[in-house]
Amino acid sequence: MIDIKLLRDNPKKISENLKKRGSKIDLKKISLTDQKRRKLLQEIENLRANQNQANQAIVKANGQEKEKKIMAMKKIAEEIKGLSPKLQKIEDEVGILILELPNILRADIKLGKSSDDNEIIKIVGKPPKFSAKGGFPAKDYLTLAKELDLIDVERAAKVSGSRFGYLKNETVLLEFALVQLAFDILRKESFTIMVPPVMICGQAMAAMGFLTTHGQDEVYRLEKDNLYLVGTSEQSIGPYHMNEILPKESLPLRYAGFSTCFRREAGSYGKDTKGILRVHQFDKIEMFSFTTPEQSDKEHEFLLSVEEKLMQELELPYRVVKLCSADTGTAAARTYDIETWLPSENRYRETHSTSNCTDYQARGLNIRYKNKATGKNELVHTLNGTAFAIARLLIVILENYQQCDGSILVPEVLQKYIGIKEIRR
Repeated sequence: MIDIKLLRDNPKKISENLKKRGSKIDLKKISLTDQKRRKLLQEIENLRANQNQANQAIVKANGQEKEKKIMAMKKIAEEIKGLSPKLQKIEDEVGILILELPNILRADIKLGKSSDDNEIIKIVGKPPKFSAKGGFPAKDYLTLAKELDLIDVERAAKVSGSRFGYLKNETVLLEFALVQLAFDILRKESFTIMVPPVMICGQAMAAMGFLTTHGQDEVYRLEKDNLYLVGTSEQSIGPYHMNEILPKESLPLRYAGFSTCFRREAGSYGKDTKGILRVHQFDKIEMFSFTTPEQSDKEHEFLLSVEEKLMQELELPYRVVKLCSADTGTAAARTYDIETWLPSENRYRETHSTSNCTDYQARGLNIRYKNKATGKNELVHTLNGTAFAIARLLIVILENYQQCDGSILVPEVLQKYIGIKEIRR
């Protein structure tokens, strides 16, 4: 969440940020609600001050005067009791409204209206050439998977419904080879690897910025337990240090978590409905960093460099894209995507993302570090980045490494993990 003091002291900055993002949030409503909360809080504080004075006066009073003062104090207590639920209600309302406000974008973010305005930073590698004339026509991954018995979405639909799939045979081996490759590299880059919980409490999910009006539609909730299924390890790694003060010398703290992830894909009806590109359940390795404000932009570039290193190990053609203002997520101040070439669609598709969320998540999570220079405990900055979203990596590997005889070459870096060079029947 943003700092409510910023809303009070510099509403123009927030208004400009909303305009850049193309947001229609009613900032005036939030400000007025906050003003009502502050007014009511002041009223209660005044009553409590009067109550304290009355208590002191009672000690000194005698007889009827003392009785009068006791009655007056009781009346004040009743007033406070009557106003307290109103204060709680309006504080809850302000809390919900504040969660809707997105993070302040970094100054270098390009203004844009949609993903069409995203900046292409660089292109790495050349897409493989497939053609009926110059070589052989490229098959899409579902065709390849069916011929080689690698993915079964038909039977998954019987068991779980649409947007699910069974990984089989060599795709299972490829998944765990990708996990091992990622962890081997990330451990060398000082990441602590972990398998985090896939269910987290409502407080943690809200503080991470995933329970906004739009976000509610995207998550799976276990209502009886007030638990949410994570849509990325980021959501459970971020709260790992909740309500802690971290030593500055320990920063940056870097974690990499492997987990199964769950998403409703509520806003994607009609998009990528076939196969495993956009599914309700998938496995993923997510990087997460806690660092100081002055180091967070440098850390962001570092996370991007790690993502690129992983892609270059797999020798896949990709491009780096910097998201424009309208396409940047609520919690992020800046986001880079890596998009990998998908031959069957003759275009790049997103496989990685990395965001600097500055102090937006840390504020709700109450994660701070001891700044010896100022003598104060200050908010850390949090950052996240995809190492491998497994299903999407399997798709681009199958398509980019297909061969003319219908087999699939295993990327050289993965061959040592699974002991084969080709997938064939």
